[in-house]
Amino acid sequence: MTDLQAILDAGGPWEQARIIGGQLLIQGDCLEVMPTLPRVDAVVTDPPYGIDYLASQPNATRHKRIANDSEPIDLSLVLRADANVLAFGANNFPDQLPHRGRWMCWDKRTIDGAADAMMGSPFELAWANKSSGYDKIVRVLHGGVVNADGGKRFHPTQKPIQVMVEAIQWAAKDARTILDPFAGSGTTAVACQRLGRQSISIELDADYWAIMCRRVQEVVDRPPLFTPAPPKPTQGAMDL
Repeated sequence: MTDLQAILDAGGPWEQARIIGGQLLIQGDCLEVMPTLPRVDAVVTDPPYGIDYLASQPNATRHKRIANDSEPIDLSLVLRADANVLAFGANNFPDQLPHRGRWMCWDKRTIDGAADAMMGSPFELAWANKSSGYDKIVRVLHGGVVNADGGKRFHPTQKPIQVMVEAIQWAAKDARTILDPFAGSGTTAVACQRLGRQSISIELDADYWAIMCRRVQEVVDRPPLFTPAPPKPTQGAMDL
């Protein structure tokens, strides 16, 4: 696995960073941090969609406005075809995708057949740079209201932990170290900790970074009854 302690000891262009469990949690600008990182096996992330989400969601004003969400962002450092990549919301920037890939559809309706029985979209799409296999549907009830795992909703676009677990197991099943450059409240890092994987998770906002640290620490303190063994080492890691 990646030597996370060596990365932390070497320092980098970040405001603060901690290792909790098997996760390196960095507060900083991913565009500055990513070029300094060593090789990783996969990228699993939920970037800003460029849709200015909170501007049209008065019911979500209690959350902070999502940074850099007013226009599409450049994902050239993320959407690379030489490693496992999964990005939620990729249907909002199809011109940046290198090929057709495969799609995961998260069905988040609270009631079968009732697209209007919830707030927001009844589903979300994630693109993976898989060249074989099939598209995937994941049914995890959410309704745009609370985290389906029973916890609080800390971030306006927070995904249920089980959705990120499914994403990792589908798109990055052999990855030992996973990068999330748009970590938000840290659901990818939490999923990695539950799965026995490493993550390097980067979040720009200090408040969300603190929430991510707390959520990962909760999994370390109260681990799941069964944690899968990490995948065996494979070639084909991403050189950032």
